[in-house]
Amino acid sequence: MNKKILAFIFIFFIFGCSLNKNSKFWTESQNIPQENDLNYEEIFVKEEALGKELNTNISINLSNKINDYSVTRNYFNNDGRSNYNGDLKKSSRYKFSRIKNFYRFEPTISFNKKNLIFFDNQGSILQFNEKSKLIWKKNFYVKSEKKLKPILQFANNQKILIVADNIAKYYSIDLNNGELLWSKSNLAPFNSQIKIYKDKFFIIDFSNTLRCFSIKNGEELWNIKTENSLIRSQKKLSMVIVNDFLYFINSIGDVSAVSIKSGELLWQLPTQSSLIYEAAFSLETSDLITDGNTLFFSNNKNQFFSIDLATGSFNWENKVNSNLKPSLVGNYLFTVSLEGYLVVIEKRTGNIIKVTDVFRNFKKKKRDKIKPVGFIMGNKNIYLTTDNGRLLVIDIKTGRTNSILKIDNGKISRPFTLNKNLYVVKDNSIIKLD
Repeated sequence: MNKKILAFIFIFFIFGCSLNKNSKFWTESQNIPQENDLNYEEIFVKEEALGKELNTNISINLSNKINDYSVTRNYFNNDGRSNYNGDLKKSSRYKFSRIKNFYRFEPTISFNKKNLIFFDNQGSILQFNEKSKLIWKKNFYVKSEKKLKPILQFANNQKILIVADNIAKYYSIDLNNGELLWSKSNLAPFNSQIKIYKDKFFIIDFSNTLRCFSIKNGEELWNIKTENSLIRSQKKLSMVIVNDFLYFINSIGDVSAVSIKSGELLWQLPTQSSLIYEAAFSLETSDLITDGNTLFFSNNKNQFFSIDLATGSFNWENKVNSNLKPSLVGNYLFTVSLEGYLVVIEKRTGNIIKVTDVFRNFKKKKRDKIKPVGFIMGNKNIYLTTDNGRLLVIDIKTGRTNSILKIDNGKISRPFTLNKNLYVVKDNSIIKLD
């Protein structure tokens, strides 16, 4: 009996080695399996409520012009519509040791021109070129810190990479050679996007404090403290920058406007009433996006907001249940609800134009357990990932799911595109789709 057990362990170890941190090369490209059981049925056509389909016969026609948000994307958070129309026929992977509790976090890929930046489970930072070749790998953690399996967030200005993590460390790296420029520690771990603006960068920590640091040496210049939450939500907080003003949201749903120059709080708008304040620990908001005049975001409390940037007042509120980052293209807002419905909203009035069920091809027992993770909008299609490792290709005009690709069996990140390739991240690899 003992020999059988030892033999099993030996076989498991041998086959497991190909997935560990010593596997430092991209795999050969493989065909991506496609699930073809796309049986369309018209359902809920008479109901005009979110959670049921609405105006499915309406065609969403976007202009042929692709929105170029290359300058404002980082500040406005709006991915818009890219000129991406991938074949999605082949995939390859860069493997690393498994990131613990990956499903709780929202790690993102950072791009430096044509290069890609990510990290592994011990905090090593990896930079790849456009041919998927590793340019450099650097680790600035001591042994005790590596054991904590830090989760890293990035921002760069194509010269310097700013890194912050969930163990209260932040530092700066030269993008050309990966050398450390400076390193510091904060009072609390970080839990937000990082925004670089001129000679400063901004980040929010777990105490719901927005901190402004100098890029040159990492010294804190000012901070804005908002109401703290007793519960630490793992949902990454978001911010946008418009004309020397920064707008951010904290973990209990308060939106604040701050002057970047002085650190002065201009206005603050609570989005959650006192009646549900005690349940704020379960609040998960989407990323904030803006068109330069208006702020848009949603949450998992069935709320989608439009807020005037100048006054901090509500323009409108609609019932959309989503913590996914929306996308603004022209006059249309696109999002996907947690129940698997693609929702198109008119940005000025907040009127819901169209609702289509993009999860309709999943069997009911399965779909109730499946959650969308994130999406991007390409030239003709929307590419949506799910927490069961699927990539849905959805026609923008019709709102119908054209194909479902099986990328993995577990959670994968929201999609990212670079150089006509689509990337997603899972707990032990970066996956590139050609």
